[in-house]
Amino acid sequence: MGYADGLFDLTGRVVLVTGGSRGLGRAMALAAARCGADVVVASRKYDICAAVSQEIEKETGRTALPYAVHVGRWDELPGLVDAVYDRFGRLDALVNNAGMSPVYDDLAAVTEKMFDSVVSLNLKGPFRLSVLAGMRMAEAGSGSIVNVSSTGSIRPGAAIVPYAAAKAGLNATTVGLAQALGPVVRVNTLMCGPFATWATRAWQQNPDQLAEGVRPHALQRIGSPDEVVGAALYLLSDASSYTSGATLRVDGGIP
Repeated sequence: MGYADGLFDLTGRVVLVTGGSRGLGRAMALAAARCGADVVVASRKYDICAAVSQEIEKETGRTALPYAVHVGRWDELPGLVDAVYDRFGRLDALVNNAGMSPVYDDLAAVTEKMFDSVVSLNLKGPFRLSVLAGMRMAEAGSGSIVNVSSTGSIRPGAAIVPYAAAKAGLNATTVGLAQALGPVVRVNTLMCGPFATWATRAWQQNPDQLAEGVRPHALQRIGSPDEVVGAALYLLSDASSYTSGATLRVDGGIP
């Protein structure tokens, strides 16, 4: 094993990824397994979680547990954590990746139901899951929590106001939980810019609009899901052993 391999080695560890069945979550779950971890792929649809889990096991030889859960529903989250410990007896890292930003015509079209759903999935659920998992990690003596946020939280636009507000709350949650769960559990924010996933499919279908949107960015392009992997593995592994309460931006250089 080379120096870098050892630095990012996750052998013997268990990593839970919410929203792990597609997009950035799928890329991070697969990357963790490639580095030796057993993974839990959690999202709302069990069949998709199961298909991704089978893919991970076939490619990496690691164990992948599919689990259907709605992260925005407070009472469903204890069962998820219990299932992880029942299956593996431990949990070493949590990636709070599940999220959504529904489209609306104008701010007056944002209903209370929509607003509450956005906050529940992007903020309330990650807080609840981090506390449930983080306290058990603390008892075990180590752990890492990665909250996947968005550059929209610091560069909000008219089309994402509820989402931006929820992600800004998640940024603050990271800092507070890093203090609450330290010194043995590290909590960090992985702040992502635009990636070519299902969430940006409408944007991708309009090449002129896409090109104009990324023109101010240093790299002037949208990211590929695999390009989040390096930053995610840094925060999940011992490579980031002295990093907590931090925000790591992976956004193509948004000014």
